[in-house]
Amino acid sequence: MFPQEFIICFHKHVKIEKLVIRSYFVRTLRIEKSASNEPVDFEQWIERDLVHTEGQLQNEEIMAHDGHATYLRFIITSAFDHFAAVYSISAEGTAVSNPS
Repeated sequence: MFPQEFIICFHKHVKIEKLVIRSYFVRTLRIEKSASNEPVDFEQWIERDLVHTEGQLQNEEIMAHDGHATYLRFIITSAFDHFAAVYSISAEGTAVSNPS
């Protein structure tokens, strides 16, 4: 059943400074980024092992470094159960004019 993945798109190129991810039963999460105009050429950016929180949502706060992106691909590589869920993703940062 794993990996499972999804891609989010920003309307402009952004510099991400912080991500907050609310999930359930996610064991290992990998985040890849792309600065392309299309969702291609992803590079691995962040990989985290999340703490199992029985009966409540996982709340993972990630302070980002080198977070220039137009697209983010989230890949759940393993979970604590057969089913896992990502309930919300919040990204903080600024729009930038030139990718770097």
